[in-house]
Amino acid sequence: MKSVKFLLAVVALAFGFSATAQDFSDDQLYGKWGATAEERASNIGASNFLKEAMDAKDYAAATGYFQQLLANCPKASVNTFTRGTTLYKNRINRARNLDEKRRLIDSLMIIHDLRVEYFGGDAKYGRDYILDLKARDVIKYCSSNREMLRSSLKDAVEAAIVSNSVKLDIAAMYFKTLCEDFAYDDAITSEMVLSEYERLTPYFDAATDENGLGQKKIFEDSFADSGAANCDNLEALFSQKIAANPDDTELLSQAVALMSRASCSSDFFFEITERYYTVQPSSETALFLAKGFQDRKENDKALKYLREALAVEADPAKKESLYAQIAIIELSTSNYTAAATAARALHAINPQNGYSYFVLGQCYASSSCSSDGIGGASVYWAAYDAMTQAVELLSHEPEVQRVARQLAGAYRSAFPTQETCFFAELSAGQGYTVRCGFASGKATTVRYR
Repeated sequence: MKSVKFLLAVVALAFGFSATAQDFSDDQLYGKWGATAEERASNIGASNFLKEAMDAKDYAAATGYFQQLLANCPKASVNTFTRGTTLYKNRINRARNLDEKRRLIDSLMIIHDLRVEYFGGDAKYGRDYILDLKARDVIKYCSSNREMLRSSLKDAVEAAIVSNSVKLDIAAMYFKTLCEDFAYDDAITSEMVLSEYERLTPYFDAATDENGLGQKKIFEDSFADSGAANCDNLEALFSQKIAANPDDTELLSQAVALMSRASCSSDFFFEITERYYTVQPSSETALFLAKGFQDRKENDKALKYLREALAVEADPAKKESLYAQIAIIELSTSNYTAAATAARALHAINPQNGYSYFVLGQCYASSSCSSDGIGGASVYWAAYDAMTQAVELLSHEPEVQRVARQLAGAYRSAFPTQETCFFAELSAGQGYTVRCGFASGKATTVRYR
Protein backbone atom coordinates (compact mmCIF):
# COMPACT_ATOMS: atom_id res chain seq x y z
CA MET A 1 0.00 0.00 0.00
CA LYS A 2 2.86 2.41 0.86
CA SER A 3 4.47 1.72 -2.53
CA VAL A 4 1.17 2.44 -4.32
CA LYS A 5 0.79 5.74 -2.44
CA PHE A 6 4.37 6.68 -3.26
CA LEU A 7 3.88 5.92 -6.98
CA LEU A 8 0.74 8.04 -7.01
CA ALA A 9 2.68 10.86 -5.31
CA VAL A 10 5.44 10.64 -7.92
CA VAL A 11 2.88 10.75 -10.75
CA ALA A 12 1.25 13.77 -9.14
CA LEU A 13 4.58 15.54 -8.79
CA ALA A 14 5.56 14.73 -12.36
CA PHE A 15 2.23 16.02 -13.56
CA GLY A 16 2.74 19.17 -11.49
CA PHE A 17 6.11 19.87 -13.08
CA SER A 18 4.85 19.35 -16.60
CA ALA A 19 1.60 21.17 -16.01
CA THR A 20 3.20 24.29 -14.65
CA ALA A 21 5.92 24.21 -17.30
CA GLN A 22 8.19 25.96 -14.81
CA ASP A 23 11.04 27.93 -16.37
CA PHE A 24 14.42 26.70 -15.03
CA SER A 25 16.52 28.78 -17.35
CA ASP A 26 17.51 31.35 -14.70
CA ASP A 27 21.14 30.47 -13.90
CA GLN A 28 21.20 32.52 -10.74
CA LEU A 29 18.20 30.68 -9.27
CA TYR A 30 18.65 27.20 -10.70
CA GLY A 31 22.22 26.95 -11.94
CA LYS A 32 23.25 24.74 -9.02
CA TRP A 33 20.76 22.07 -10.17
CA GLY A 34 22.28 21.43 -13.59
CA ALA A 35 23.72 22.87 -16.80
CA THR A 36 20.46 22.94 -18.77
CA ALA A 37 16.83 23.62 -17.96
CA GLU A 38 16.03 19.97 -18.62
CA GLU A 39 18.75 18.75 -16.23
CA ARG A 40 17.59 21.19 -13.60
CA ALA A 41 13.99 20.08 -13.90
CA SER A 42 15.05 16.44 -13.62
CA ASN A 43 17.26 17.01 -10.58
CA ILE A 44 14.76 19.22 -8.75
CA GLY A 45 12.19 16.52 -9.39
CA ALA A 46 14.60 13.88 -8.06
CA SER A 47 15.07 15.95 -4.89
CA ASN A 48 11.31 16.05 -4.33
CA PHE A 49 10.97 12.38 -5.18
CA LEU A 50 13.76 11.56 -2.70
CA LYS A 51 11.79 13.24 0.08
CA GLU A 52 8.59 11.42 -0.90
CA ALA A 53 10.41 8.08 -1.09
CA MET A 54 11.91 8.59 2.34
CA ASP A 55 8.51 9.48 3.81
CA ALA A 56 7.11 6.31 2.25
CA LYS A 57 10.11 4.24 3.45
CA ASP A 58 10.73 3.11 -0.12
CA TYR A 59 14.49 3.00 0.32
CA ALA A 60 15.18 1.29 -3.00
CA ALA A 61 13.61 4.16 -4.93
CA ALA A 62 15.15 6.72 -2.58
CA THR A 63 18.61 5.28 -3.28
CA GLY A 64 18.16 5.86 -7.02
CA TYR A 65 17.14 9.48 -6.56
CA PHE A 66 19.93 10.10 -4.05
CA GLN A 67 22.57 8.69 -6.38
CA GLN A 68 21.24 10.84 -9.25
CA LEU A 69 21.54 13.97 -7.10
CA LEU A 70 24.98 13.00 -5.87
CA ALA A 71 26.21 12.41 -9.42
CA ASN A 72 24.61 15.46 -11.05
CA CYS A 73 24.32 18.27 -8.47
CA PRO A 74 25.87 17.52 -5.07
CA LYS A 75 26.21 21.23 -4.27
CA ALA A 76 22.54 21.98 -4.96
CA SER A 77 21.06 21.32 -1.50
CA VAL A 78 22.27 20.19 1.90
CA ASN A 79 19.01 18.24 2.15
CA THR A 80 20.50 15.73 -0.28
CA PHE A 81 23.03 14.79 2.41
CA THR A 82 20.73 14.98 5.43
CA ARG A 83 18.30 12.65 3.66
CA GLY A 84 21.15 10.55 2.33
CA THR A 85 22.56 9.83 5.80
CA THR A 86 19.09 8.92 7.07
CA LEU A 87 18.58 6.71 4.02
CA TYR A 88 21.81 4.76 4.51
CA LYS A 89 21.30 4.35 8.25
CA ASN A 90 17.94 2.76 7.53
CA ARG A 91 19.51 0.54 4.91
CA ILE A 92 22.26 -0.48 7.35
CA ASN A 93 19.60 -1.52 9.86
CA ARG A 94 17.96 -3.65 7.15
CA ALA A 95 21.13 -5.20 5.74
CA ARG A 96 20.72 -8.89 4.93
CA ASN A 97 24.28 -9.93 5.73
CA LEU A 98 27.52 -8.62 7.16
CA ASP A 99 29.14 -7.85 3.80
CA GLU A 100 26.18 -5.75 2.71
CA LYS A 101 26.20 -3.94 6.05
CA ARG A 102 29.91 -3.13 5.69
CA ARG A 103 29.42 -1.73 2.19
CA LEU A 104 26.55 0.44 3.38
CA ILE A 105 28.58 1.72 6.34
CA ASP A 106 31.42 2.63 3.96
CA SER A 107 28.89 4.53 1.84
CA LEU A 108 27.59 6.37 4.91
CA MET A 109 31.10 7.55 5.77
CA ILE A 110 31.63 8.77 2.19
CA ILE A 111 28.39 10.73 2.41
CA HIS A 112 29.67 12.50 5.53
CA ASP A 113 32.97 13.27 3.79
CA LEU A 114 31.21 14.64 0.70
CA ARG A 115 29.01 16.82 2.85
CA VAL A 116 32.15 18.28 4.45
CA GLU A 117 33.53 18.90 0.96
CA TYR A 118 30.44 20.66 -0.36
CA PHE A 119 28.89 22.21 2.75
CA GLY A 120 31.75 22.39 5.25
CA GLY A 121 31.66 26.17 5.09
CA ASP A 122 28.05 26.49 6.24
CA ALA A 123 27.82 29.03 9.06
CA LYS A 124 25.56 26.93 11.25
CA TYR A 125 25.91 23.35 10.06
CA GLY A 126 29.44 23.38 8.73
CA ARG A 127 32.57 21.30 9.18
CA ASP A 128 32.40 21.00 12.99
CA TYR A 129 28.74 19.92 12.90
CA ILE A 130 29.25 17.38 10.11
CA LEU A 131 32.39 15.83 11.61
CA ASP A 132 30.61 15.50 14.93
CA LEU A 133 27.82 13.56 13.17
CA LYS A 134 30.39 11.38 11.44
CA ALA A 135 32.26 10.68 14.68
CA ARG A 136 29.05 9.55 16.36
CA ASP A 137 28.27 7.24 13.46
CA VAL A 138 31.78 5.81 13.60
CA ILE A 139 31.27 5.13 17.31
CA LYS A 140 27.98 3.41 16.50
CA TYR A 141 29.02 1.38 13.47
CA CYS A 142 32.85 1.14 13.38
CA SER A 143 34.14 1.23 16.95
CA SER A 144 36.23 -1.92 16.37
CA ASN A 145 38.27 -0.07 13.74
CA ARG A 146 40.51 1.70 16.22
CA GLU A 147 42.44 3.80 13.72
CA MET A 148 39.25 5.00 12.04
CA LEU A 149 37.61 5.66 15.40
CA ARG A 150 40.53 7.66 16.72
CA SER A 151 40.93 9.59 13.46
CA SER A 152 37.27 10.56 13.17
CA LEU A 153 37.07 11.60 16.82
CA LYS A 154 40.23 13.67 16.46
CA ASP A 155 38.87 15.38 13.32
CA ALA A 156 35.64 16.20 15.15
CA VAL A 157 37.48 17.61 18.16
CA GLU A 158 39.84 19.73 16.06
CA ALA A 159 36.99 21.17 14.01
CA ALA A 160 35.10 21.94 17.22
CA ILE A 161 38.14 23.69 18.71
CA VAL A 162 38.36 25.94 15.64
CA SER A 163 34.69 26.88 15.93
CA ASN A 164 34.77 27.01 19.75
CA SER A 165 32.04 24.38 19.99
CA VAL A 166 33.79 21.50 21.74
CA LYS A 167 31.43 18.77 22.93
CA LEU A 168 32.91 17.16 26.01
CA ASP A 169 31.52 13.69 25.36
CA ILE A 170 33.29 13.49 21.98
CA ALA A 171 36.47 15.04 23.38
CA ALA A 172 36.48 12.57 26.30
CA MET A 173 35.86 9.65 23.96
CA TYR A 174 38.70 10.79 21.67
CA PHE A 175 41.17 11.13 24.53
CA LYS A 176 40.07 7.83 26.09
CA THR A 177 40.62 6.08 22.75
CA LEU A 178 44.04 7.70 22.35
CA CYS A 179 45.09 6.63 25.85
CA GLU A 180 43.84 3.08 25.37
CA ASP A 181 45.67 2.74 22.05
CA PHE A 182 48.88 4.11 23.55
CA ALA A 183 49.36 0.77 25.31
CA TYR A 184 49.86 -1.20 22.08
CA ASP A 185 50.25 1.23 19.17
CA ASP A 186 53.88 2.29 18.81
CA ALA A 187 52.84 5.18 16.58
CA ILE A 188 51.27 6.87 19.62
CA THR A 189 53.93 8.37 21.86
CA SER A 190 53.73 9.64 25.41
CA GLU A 191 54.45 13.11 24.04
CA MET A 192 51.31 12.88 21.91
CA VAL A 193 49.20 11.88 24.90
CA LEU A 194 50.67 14.64 27.06
CA SER A 195 50.19 17.21 24.30
CA GLU A 196 46.54 16.30 23.86
CA TYR A 197 46.01 16.32 27.61
CA GLU A 198 47.34 19.88 27.81
CA ARG A 199 45.33 20.99 24.79
CA LEU A 200 42.01 19.60 26.02
CA THR A 201 42.33 20.29 29.76
CA PRO A 202 40.96 23.88 29.60
CA TYR A 203 37.69 22.66 28.04
CA PHE A 204 37.14 20.11 30.81
CA ASP A 205 38.19 22.55 33.52
CA ALA A 206 35.38 24.82 32.36
CA ALA A 207 32.77 22.11 33.01
CA THR A 208 30.23 22.98 35.69
CA ASP A 209 27.16 20.79 35.20
CA GLU A 210 26.85 17.14 36.25
CA ASN A 211 27.30 15.75 32.76
CA GLY A 212 30.35 17.90 32.08
CA LEU A 213 31.94 16.90 35.37
CA GLY A 214 31.26 13.27 34.52
CA GLN A 215 33.06 13.69 31.18
CA LYS A 216 35.92 15.42 32.99
CA LYS A 217 36.30 12.37 35.23
CA ILE A 218 36.50 10.10 32.17
CA PHE A 219 39.14 12.43 30.72
CA GLU A 220 41.23 12.51 33.92
CA ASP A 221 40.88 8.77 34.55
CA SER A 222 41.94 8.00 30.98
CA PHE A 223 45.11 10.02 31.41
CA ALA A 224 45.90 8.61 34.84
CA ASP A 225 45.52 5.02 33.57
CA SER A 226 47.25 5.55 30.24
CA GLY A 227 50.80 4.68 31.20
CA ALA A 228 51.90 7.98 29.70
CA ALA A 229 51.13 9.66 33.02
CA ASN A 230 54.27 8.43 34.74
CA CYS A 231 55.99 10.52 37.39
CA ASP A 232 58.69 11.94 35.13
CA ASN A 233 56.17 13.02 32.48
CA LEU A 234 53.83 14.50 35.05
CA GLU A 235 56.61 16.46 36.69
CA ALA A 236 57.66 17.80 33.30
CA LEU A 237 54.03 18.67 32.53
CA PHE A 238 53.27 20.53 35.76
CA SER A 239 56.57 22.02 36.93
CA GLN A 240 56.51 25.09 34.67
CA LYS A 241 52.76 25.59 35.06
CA ILE A 242 52.98 25.59 38.85
CA ALA A 243 56.06 27.80 38.84
CA ALA A 244 54.05 30.35 36.88
CA ASN A 245 50.93 29.99 39.09
CA PRO A 246 52.11 28.63 42.45
CA ASP A 247 48.85 29.35 44.28
CA ASP A 248 46.43 28.09 41.64
CA THR A 249 44.35 25.69 43.73
CA GLU A 250 42.76 23.95 40.75
CA LEU A 251 46.13 23.37 39.09
CA LEU A 252 47.70 22.09 42.31
CA SER A 253 44.74 19.80 42.93
CA GLN A 254 45.02 18.37 39.42
CA ALA A 255 48.77 17.79 39.74
CA VAL A 256 48.51 16.23 43.20
CA ALA A 257 45.67 13.92 42.15
CA LEU A 258 47.49 12.63 39.07
CA MET A 259 50.88 12.27 40.73
CA SER A 260 49.46 10.54 43.78
CA ARG A 261 47.60 8.13 41.49
CA ALA A 262 50.92 7.37 39.78
CA SER A 263 52.48 6.71 43.23
CA CYS A 264 55.04 9.46 42.77
CA SER A 265 57.46 10.16 45.61
CA SER A 266 59.77 12.84 44.25
CA ASP A 267 60.71 15.99 46.10
CA PHE A 268 58.65 17.96 43.56
CA PHE A 269 55.56 15.91 44.33
CA PHE A 270 55.81 16.44 48.09
CA GLU A 271 56.60 20.10 47.57
CA ILE A 272 53.43 20.73 45.55
CA THR A 273 51.33 18.58 47.87
CA GLU A 274 52.47 20.62 50.86
CA ARG A 275 51.74 23.78 48.89
CA TYR A 276 48.27 22.47 48.05
CA TYR A 277 47.69 21.70 51.73
CA THR A 278 48.68 25.29 52.58
CA VAL A 279 46.08 26.82 50.24
CA GLN A 280 43.46 24.08 50.68
CA PRO A 281 43.98 22.38 54.07
CA SER A 282 42.05 19.19 54.78
CA SER A 283 42.45 16.16 57.01
CA GLU A 284 42.54 13.94 53.90
CA THR A 285 45.53 15.78 52.44
CA ALA A 286 47.23 15.86 55.84
CA LEU A 287 46.85 12.09 56.12
CA PHE A 288 48.18 11.62 52.63
CA LEU A 289 51.24 13.74 53.41
CA ALA A 290 51.77 11.93 56.68
CA LYS A 291 51.82 8.55 54.97
CA GLY A 292 54.14 9.81 52.25
CA PHE A 293 56.63 11.27 54.70
CA GLN A 294 56.42 8.16 56.83
CA ASP A 295 57.34 6.05 53.79
CA ARG A 296 60.27 8.40 53.22
CA LYS A 297 61.33 7.95 56.86
CA GLU A 298 60.77 11.67 57.45
CA ASN A 299 58.99 11.03 60.72
CA ASP A 300 59.00 14.62 61.99
CA LYS A 301 57.00 15.77 58.97
CA ALA A 302 54.74 12.71 59.15
CA LEU A 303 53.92 13.47 62.78
CA LYS A 304 53.36 17.16 61.98
CA TYR A 305 50.62 16.34 59.49
CA LEU A 306 49.09 13.59 61.61
CA ARG A 307 48.74 16.00 64.52
CA GLU A 308 47.30 18.69 62.27
CA ALA A 309 44.72 16.21 61.00
CA LEU A 310 43.97 15.17 64.57
CA ALA A 311 43.43 18.79 65.61
CA VAL A 312 40.49 19.21 63.21
CA GLU A 313 39.10 15.68 63.23
CA ALA A 314 35.82 15.08 65.06
CA ASP A 315 35.03 11.51 64.01
CA PRO A 316 36.06 9.13 66.84
CA ALA A 317 36.89 6.31 64.41
CA LYS A 318 39.24 8.56 62.45
CA LYS A 319 40.78 9.96 65.63
CA GLU A 320 41.40 6.39 66.74
CA SER A 321 43.33 5.71 63.53
CA LEU A 322 45.33 8.93 63.88
CA TYR A 323 46.34 8.18 67.46
CA ALA A 324 47.41 4.67 66.42
CA GLN A 325 49.61 6.04 63.65
CA ILE A 326 51.14 8.68 65.93
CA ALA A 327 51.84 6.10 68.63
CA ILE A 328 53.57 3.72 66.20
CA ILE A 329 55.74 6.43 64.65
CA GLU A 330 56.75 7.81 68.05
CA LEU A 331 57.55 4.29 69.20
CA SER A 332 59.69 3.67 66.10
CA THR A 333 61.82 6.70 67.01
CA SER A 334 62.09 5.59 70.68
CA ASN A 335 60.12 8.63 71.82
CA TYR A 336 58.42 6.55 74.50
CA THR A 337 56.79 9.43 76.35
CA ALA A 338 54.92 10.66 73.29
CA ALA A 339 54.17 7.08 72.19
CA ALA A 340 52.66 6.23 75.58
CA THR A 341 50.59 9.42 75.60
CA ALA A 342 49.15 8.64 72.15
CA ALA A 343 48.53 5.00 73.08
CA ARG A 344 46.62 6.00 76.21
CA ALA A 345 44.48 8.43 74.17
CA LEU A 346 43.84 5.61 71.70
CA HIS A 347 42.83 3.28 74.53
CA ALA A 348 40.45 5.91 75.90
CA ILE A 349 38.63 6.03 72.55
CA ASN A 350 38.57 2.27 72.02
CA PRO A 351 39.79 -0.12 74.76
CA GLN A 352 39.56 -2.98 72.24
CA ASN A 353 42.16 -1.53 69.90
CA GLY A 354 45.15 -3.87 70.21
CA TYR A 355 47.63 -1.25 69.07
CA SER A 356 47.27 0.62 72.37
CA TYR A 357 48.49 -2.47 74.25
CA PHE A 358 51.14 -3.19 71.60
CA VAL A 359 52.66 0.28 72.08
CA LEU A 360 52.17 0.53 75.84
CA GLY A 361 53.77 -2.88 76.43
CA GLN A 362 56.93 -1.71 74.69
CA CYS A 363 56.88 1.59 76.56
CA TYR A 364 56.57 -0.28 79.88
CA ALA A 365 59.48 -2.54 78.99
CA SER A 366 61.66 0.45 78.12
CA SER A 367 61.33 1.92 81.62
CA SER A 368 63.99 1.98 84.26
CA CYS A 369 62.71 0.90 87.67
CA SER A 370 65.74 0.15 89.84
CA SER A 371 63.89 1.02 93.05
CA ASP A 372 61.51 -1.97 92.91
CA GLY A 373 63.92 -4.23 94.82
CA ILE A 374 64.01 -6.90 92.09
CA GLY A 375 66.41 -5.23 89.66
CA GLY A 376 63.74 -3.32 87.78
CA ALA A 377 62.08 -6.55 86.59
CA SER A 378 58.59 -5.50 87.76
CA VAL A 379 58.04 -3.51 84.55
CA TYR A 380 58.16 -6.76 82.59
CA TRP A 381 55.10 -8.08 84.38
CA ALA A 382 53.11 -5.05 83.17
CA ALA A 383 54.73 -5.25 79.73
CA TYR A 384 53.83 -8.95 79.45
CA ASP A 385 50.23 -8.27 80.50
CA ALA A 386 49.86 -5.55 77.85
CA MET A 387 51.49 -7.60 75.11
CA THR A 388 49.34 -10.69 75.73
CA GLN A 389 46.31 -8.40 75.42
CA ALA A 390 47.74 -7.15 72.11
CA VAL A 391 48.14 -10.75 70.87
CA GLU A 392 44.50 -11.43 71.67
CA LEU A 393 43.18 -8.25 70.03
CA LEU A 394 45.38 -8.15 66.90
CA SER A 395 44.18 -11.36 65.26
CA HIS A 396 43.18 -9.30 62.21
CA GLU A 397 46.80 -8.16 61.86
CA PRO A 398 48.75 -11.46 61.73
CA GLU A 399 52.17 -9.87 61.16
CA VAL A 400 51.79 -7.46 64.07
CA GLN A 401 50.31 -10.26 66.17
CA ARG A 402 53.38 -12.41 65.45
CA VAL A 403 55.68 -9.60 66.65
CA ALA A 404 53.51 -9.10 69.76
CA ARG A 405 53.77 -12.82 70.55
CA GLN A 406 57.57 -12.71 70.23
CA LEU A 407 57.79 -9.65 72.48
CA ALA A 408 55.55 -11.28 75.09
CA GLY A 409 57.92 -14.24 75.14
CA ALA A 410 60.90 -11.94 75.58
CA TYR A 411 59.24 -10.13 78.47
CA ARG A 412 58.39 -13.42 80.18
CA SER A 413 62.00 -14.49 79.96
CA ALA A 414 62.92 -11.25 81.75
CA PHE A 415 60.74 -12.01 84.79
CA PRO A 416 62.67 -12.15 88.08
CA THR A 417 63.79 -15.50 89.47
CA GLN A 418 62.07 -17.15 92.40
CA GLU A 419 65.14 -16.46 94.52
CA THR A 420 65.05 -12.74 93.70
CA CYS A 421 61.38 -12.56 94.63
CA PHE A 422 61.96 -14.50 97.85
CA PHE A 423 64.46 -11.94 99.08
CA ALA A 424 62.04 -9.16 98.12
CA GLU A 425 59.30 -10.98 100.06
CA LEU A 426 57.20 -11.50 96.93
CA SER A 427 55.27 -14.71 96.20
CA ALA A 428 53.96 -16.05 92.88
CA GLY A 429 50.36 -15.01 92.27
CA GLN A 430 50.58 -12.10 94.67
CA GLY A 431 49.11 -8.79 93.52
CA TYR A 432 51.60 -6.06 92.77
CA THR A 433 51.47 -2.41 91.72
CA VAL A 434 54.32 -1.11 89.60
CA ARG A 435 55.85 1.93 91.29
CA CYS A 436 57.97 3.52 88.54
CA GLY A 437 58.45 4.04 84.83
CA PHE A 438 55.65 4.26 82.24
CA ALA A 439 53.86 1.40 84.02
CA SER A 440 53.74 3.29 87.32
CA GLY A 441 50.42 2.63 89.04
CA LYS A 442 49.62 -0.45 86.90
CA ALA A 443 48.27 -3.41 88.87
CA THR A 444 49.85 -6.75 87.92
CA THR A 445 50.76 -10.15 89.36
CA VAL A 446 54.04 -11.53 90.68
CA ARG A 447 55.45 -14.30 88.48
CA TYR A 448 58.74 -16.12 88.33
CA ARG A 449 60.94 -16.65 85.30
